[in-house]
Amino acid sequence: MKHFIKAIILILFFSSCEKRSVVTDMQTEKFTSELLELKEYFNIPGLAVSIEKEGETVYREYFGESDVENGTKLDSNTLFPIASITKVFSGVLLMRLVEKGKLSLSDPINRYVLQPAIPDEILIHHVLSHTSQGNVGLHFYYSSRFSILTQVIEKASGQTFAEIVQNEIFIPLKLKNTFLLKDSTQIIGIAKPYILEDGVEDGFIDYGYSASAGIVSNLEDLAIFNKAMDRDLIINKQSKETMFSSFREGLPYGYGIFNQQFENLNLVWAYGQYDCYSSLLLKVPSEDITLILLANNSLLSDPARLIYGDVTSSLFALSFLKNFLLDLPQMPLLESPETITQDLDHQEIQRKKILAQALSESYMARYDTEKLESSAKLLEFVFTNYLDYLNYADLNLLHNLSFLKDVAFYKELGDFKRFDQQIETIGEQLSQQEPNNPYVHIYMGTYYDRKGNKEKARHHFESIVKAKNFSQNWYSWEAKKWLEENH
Repeated sequence: MKHFIKAIILILFFSSCEKRSVVTDMQTEKFTSELLELKEYFNIPGLAVSIEKEGETVYREYFGESDVENGTKLDSNTLFPIASITKVFSGVLLMRLVEKGKLSLSDPINRYVLQPAIPDEILIHHVLSHTSQGNVGLHFYYSSRFSILTQVIEKASGQTFAEIVQNEIFIPLKLKNTFLLKDSTQIIGIAKPYILEDGVEDGFIDYGYSASAGIVSNLEDLAIFNKAMDRDLIINKQSKETMFSSFREGLPYGYGIFNQQFENLNLVWAYGQYDCYSSLLLKVPSEDITLILLANNSLLSDPARLIYGDVTSSLFALSFLKNFLLDLPQMPLLESPETITQDLDHQEIQRKKILAQALSESYMARYDTEKLESSAKLLEFVFTNYLDYLNYADLNLLHNLSFLKDVAFYKELGDFKRFDQQIETIGEQLSQQEPNNPYVHIYMGTYYDRKGNKEKARHHFESIVKAKNFSQNWYSWEAKKWLEENH
C-alpha cells in the first residue's frame, strides 16, 4: 500500500511538472511570427532565440544570416559578442568572492582601486548596482564606472579577470563556446557585424574586455550558464537572491542585473548593446522561464532605450511576456495607428505595448520619416485614452517625445510642436523627482534651446556640468559645448 501511494504521489508530481512545462503551439507560432515581424521591422540580419523553462529548452530558433554577403545562415555554432550581459558574469564572480570571504560588498571601492579617483563613500555595492553617481545609493544611473570592478575582482582574487572568469565559470560549467574577446585572431565563428545606415551595411567588432563587457558566447552556453544560476550551482541561493533583488525599493537594478515588476511578475534581466551587436536575457524566476536573444546589429536593444531600466519598452520582451507569461497570443504585438482600439481588459500591457511601439517608431523615423507620424499617432492614442500621463511618464516617454522633435529638426521638417505641453510637464515632474538626472537635463536643455529660451536652456545644461560625482558621458560633452558657444 505504501509503495502504491508513493507511486501515485510521484505520478502526480511529474504530471504537475509536465503541465507547468507545457508551451502550446499557439504560443510558439505567434511568438515566431512576431519575432520575424520584428526582425524585418528592425532590419536585423540574424537573430538567435532560446527559451529555457524548468531547466529544459522549450524553444530554440535561428532566423536569418550570420553573413549576408555569402548567405551564411545562423546555426547553433554561431557566436555573438554579448556586450553588457558580461555584467551578469561579473556579478556572479563578485558574489563568489563574497561567499569565499575574500571581500564584502560593503567594502569601499578605494580599498581595491587606485585610479580613477573615487569618492570615499562609494562602496562596491554602489558601483555594482549603478547607484554610485549623484547622491550615492539613492538613484540608479547606468554608469561606465562598472568597469572598475575589474580591478576589484582581480585584487580580491589574486588572479587576472581572464583567469578568474575561466576558473570560476567557463571551465566548471564546460562553456566550450564562451570566451573573452581580446583581438581579431578570435573572430572565427562570430556572426558578422552589421549597422543600419543607408540600409544594412557592414559593421565592426568592439575588441577588449572588462567586468562591463567583452564576453562572446552562443545560445547553448548561455542556457547552461542560466541553468547553473537557476539551480544554485554557481552561487548559492542567498547570493542569487541578493543579486536578483533591487538595490533599493523603486530602483530597477540589483547586483549586475536589472530587476522590475510588471503584471504581478518579477522580471530579472540584462541586455547587451554594441554598435553592431545586441542581446537580451530576460528571466521570470517565479515561472522558472528565461528568454535569450542574440542579434548581429544593435536594433534588438537600441530602439528600446533599455539603459533607462524598463524591459517593457522592448517589443521583443513584450512578445515573450504576452505569449508565454500572460497567455495573450491573440493580442497583436504591433498596432495600426488608424485601427487601434482600447483594450479595457488588458490596459496595462496594452499601454506599455503601444508606448514601446511608439518609441521604436520614433527611432526608425531617422531612416523613414513616415515613422514620425505613426509614432505621433500612437502617442496621441495613449494620451487620449490614458489621460493621467504623469502617472506613467518616465524617461522613455520623454525621450520618445524629444526624439520626434530631433528627427523633425535634423530632417528639416519644420518645428514639431504637437507634444510641447507634454514635454514641458513631464520634464518638470522628472526634474523635481531627480534634480540631478542628466538625461532629463539634456532633453530639456535642447528643447528650450530650440524654443529660443536661452535662460531655461542654460539652467539645464549647467545642471549637467555642475553636478557632482558624475562620470563624463555624451551629455556632459554636449552641455559643455553649448555653454561654451553661449557664454
